[in-house]
Amino acid sequence: MSISLRTVLAPALVCLLNAGIGVPLSLAQLTLGPPPPLKSMLTDTSTAARPFASTATPIASVLAGSSARQEGPPSKFPVPETWPAPVNDQEHRLFTLIDVLEYRPKTGGGGGSASDYRWDIEGWYGGDYNRLWFKSEGQQDSAFKADYDVDFQLLYGRFIQKYYDFQIGPRVETQSFRGRNVTRGFASIGIQGLVPYSYELEANVFIDEKGNVSGRLTLTKDLLLTQRLILQGRFETNLAVQRVVEFTTGSGLNNLEFGVRLRYEIRREFAPYIGISLDRSFGETATLVRQEGGDPSQVRFVAGVRAWF
Repeated sequence: MSISLRTVLAPALVCLLNAGIGVPLSLAQLTLGPPPPLKSMLTDTSTAARPFASTATPIASVLAGSSARQEGPPSKFPVPETWPAPVNDQEHRLFTLIDVLEYRPKTGGGGGSASDYRWDIEGWYGGDYNRLWFKSEGQQDSAFKADYDVDFQLLYGRFIQKYYDFQIGPRVETQSFRGRNVTRGFASIGIQGLVPYSYELEANVFIDEKGNVSGRLTLTKDLLLTQRLILQGRFETNLAVQRVVEFTTGSGLNNLEFGVRLRYEIRREFAPYIGISLDRSFGETATLVRQEGGDPSQVRFVAGVRAWF
């Protein structure tokens, strides 16, 4: 008795379909319709291959259609004229920074009052490329110069490259001591910006009406101890080419100041601080300060606020 190959293989294929192959067939049934009959698959391999070969086309078309729906064609509607430009670099703004506003009790040495105060304020009005800068710095009974020393600058600032502004304009300085008041004007030329390692740089050259040349360099650096507790280091030096006795200024290096201030930002715009400031004058300037009754070297404790708006 002969047994045909079809009779032997048919039950085995049925078992395989029930055990594992039925899962992919059921998935194909969900997406592509009912699978072909088992009898057709066994008798005609060419017709069995056609349904599976045809599955690639519908799936690819479905995926392509979904992707096309997600991306969508470019909009053909014009942008309303009332909408602002994506980058509005022509808008003018006003910014003011009170970097130093402090009270400094006197700890000994030198003449003058028992304590003094100091301020350093700057700001600008304008856009990203052209700005009008205003700066004011002053102190009372400093170690560098006796009694009051106040200066004000009004500068035109031009953006020259990333992080840097070129500044030029007039500066006025006033000093008073024992009822005597002297004032002089300068032409100020300088640069202000952010140098590598996040040091804020301000370098200026001053030329007064008599041709006397002097300069100032200021560097500040903020170190974040926490998100609100910030330690600021501040370095400033002044120098002059000519000696100007009435302004207690000698030729060469005039003074060095180094300060450390620890502030707590109650708000980002307002932060009280405490710190210490070391002031020392040199050479002819130190001699002139002594003649005026001042102390060319002082260590001062400070307390103040820093704010911006």
